[in-house]
Amino acid sequence: MILLFFTALAVFCGAGWAFLNKGLYLLPDKMCEGTIERDTVKDVLPNARSAESGSDRQGAGDRLRVWCHVTTSNDSLLSGQARVEPVSRGTWLKSYQESGETQVVRVSAGGIDALARLDTDAGTSSVYVPCSPPDVPSYNASRPYAVVSEAWVHGPARAEGAPLRQTLTDFAYRLTEHAYELAGCEKPRDFPDELPRYGSG
Repeated sequence: MILLFFTALAVFCGAGWAFLNKGLYLLPDKMCEGTIERDTVKDVLPNARSAESGSDRQGAGDRLRVWCHVTTSNDSLLSGQARVEPVSRGTWLKSYQESGETQVVRVSAGGIDALARLDTDAGTSSVYVPCSPPDVPSYNASRPYAVVSEAWVHGPARAEGAPLRQTLTDFAYRLTEHAYELAGCEKPRDFPDELPRYGSG
């Protein structure tokens, strides 16, 4: 009888834990117009009682902005944004390299660049891909345009270090690919299935 009691108690507690932490499991398989999958969110954010996702887009062409976020009841946030803007590759990279004491790791493939910050307090990754949007204003016609995406985590996270940097970069990469298509960038581009890995360092 005692054995049965403790077995039943363990099953009850397990079921209760699953009920109170089912938030991420109730998310759709894919969110934000297919740019992020539920399994990716589960790898990054800790379990929570509830979770919700949302996305938005504004503008078009050289003024396109795309947002995506997943929030949980324990104050964790996974968020990303992609935008078309007049910025060179060098200026984009310099803006991260000169941000305080932060160091970055960087990979590239087929003219697409990605980087991730190496601080321990927050996870942030960014992707840069050149884009020639239609109907650029004449005063900006000579400037290089690009789709620039960022992804970050705020609050408690399940992953850290290299795995977190890689997952955020992959998320930002999917946002970049999606925004490139939405913006109608004039030069067709083949996006690899994935970017080179940062490694475990």
